[in-house]
Amino acid sequence: MMGLQPRTEPLFYYFRLEDQIPEHHLLRRIDRCVDFSFVRERLRGAYSQMGRPSIDPEILLRLLLVGYLYGITSERRLVEEVRMHLAYRWFTHLGFEQEIPDHSTFSKNRHGRFRESGIFLEVFEEVVRRCLEAGLVEGKRMTVDGTAVRANASPQSRVLRQELGEVAKLSKTVREYLAEVEQENPVTDPGDREPTPSSAAARFVSATDPEACWAGKGGPAAPSYYDQYLIDNAHGIILGVEATPARFRQEMLAARRMLEQVKGRWGICPESLGADKAYGSGEFLAWLLERNIQPHIPVIDRRHQTPRYFTQDQFQYDPEENAYRCPQGQMVRYRGLGVLTQSYLYRTSESQCRACAMKRKCTRGANRRISVSWYEPARQAARELAKTAAYQQSRRERNKVEALFSELKQRVGLRQVRLRGLWNVAEQFYLAATAQNLKRLARWLTRREPAPTLCTA
Repeated sequence: MMGLQPRTEPLFYYFRLEDQIPEHHLLRRIDRCVDFSFVRERLRGAYSQMGRPSIDPEILLRLLLVGYLYGITSERRLVEEVRMHLAYRWFTHLGFEQEIPDHSTFSKNRHGRFRESGIFLEVFEEVVRRCLEAGLVEGKRMTVDGTAVRANASPQSRVLRQELGEVAKLSKTVREYLAEVEQENPVTDPGDREPTPSSAAARFVSATDPEACWAGKGGPAAPSYYDQYLIDNAHGIILGVEATPARFRQEMLAARRMLEQVKGRWGICPESLGADKAYGSGEFLAWLLERNIQPHIPVIDRRHQTPRYFTQDQFQYDPEENAYRCPQGQMVRYRGLGVLTQSYLYRTSESQCRACAMKRKCTRGANRRISVSWYEPARQAARELAKTAAYQQSRRERNKVEALFSELKQRVGLRQVRLRGLWNVAEQFYLAATAQNLKRLARWLTRREPAPTLCTA
């Protein structure tokens, strides 16, 4: 006969949360990998000895990690998901008899204890340490890259940088930003202030998030940040994270900081570094070679941008004269330094070129100019490395950092940051990288676990 299940509420339940989580579940594996109790000890000094007990900071961290592991980008929604999901409750140590923290608790701690202690960087480094102990990091071949992440600001919030003082009268966010800038870079004389950047993107700033910069790739420009990753190529473990405004120059500066931090923190100096052409400036290539790091990076080279004219390779250098000789035998002599372009400048006189029969094939100007980088030996060394098999391997392994950025935006859900201000954005990037490393660590340790033996007796 057909059964009928009446909907009644029994007076007592026998229910053990531990029994409901499968052994192979991602959160159970992560819980076995890393002990997060150090967070409580690290933040103990930030709590008063009097008053009511607060929410355990380890629980808050575990709640945030659940959000980044499963792409839950809203803290309001995260609280609701934890309320309904057994595995989330188990991982965060919240039993059914315990109240789930309100979403506002995250914001209060973020602007207080979390920011002052730098705890998210410590959590990221603790997970990296566990990856090192597990043998997931070789430390020989690394890759660096950055991706643009849209800021939590509308493109319509754009104002000229000079107008920030007026906007600050109406906007609390801008007032706080200008106060922080003034505190970090005090200026006594208005004439000592830095000149306004010349590029159109740098001249404008968002009144909603002044630390973001305009950037656009494959679409309209919008206020954005760069999320920079330094990864170990062996297993794609993220060793360094930097949040910067979306400026081209910031990519190379962030790469240098991450390499120095990895060497200072873990004593790791790679044999080679792979990157795309954005990192191929002579200055950065020379910096890497000085530290015995082979730059597997395409060189930024503008020597062949005008194929209609004679290229720089067709001019022969005379070291005794410190000059170049053109295909027609004229001397292109040294004229000085180009400070902005970091180059040595060579130029013919107008009279030399005026009567030359090959002028139309050489230049469209009154005379021919040649610019040679200060770092030309480093650039040439990078060109020679491009012919090696190790360089080709680094180029193939670059897809690992691209895969991490794809995961960041598709799985973690960080196409656009939720918080404003560089330090808030850095928190999100650290937590996202921590979640990505945790997934790889849990997968690696699970593979190395011995298979269960079957009893045949």
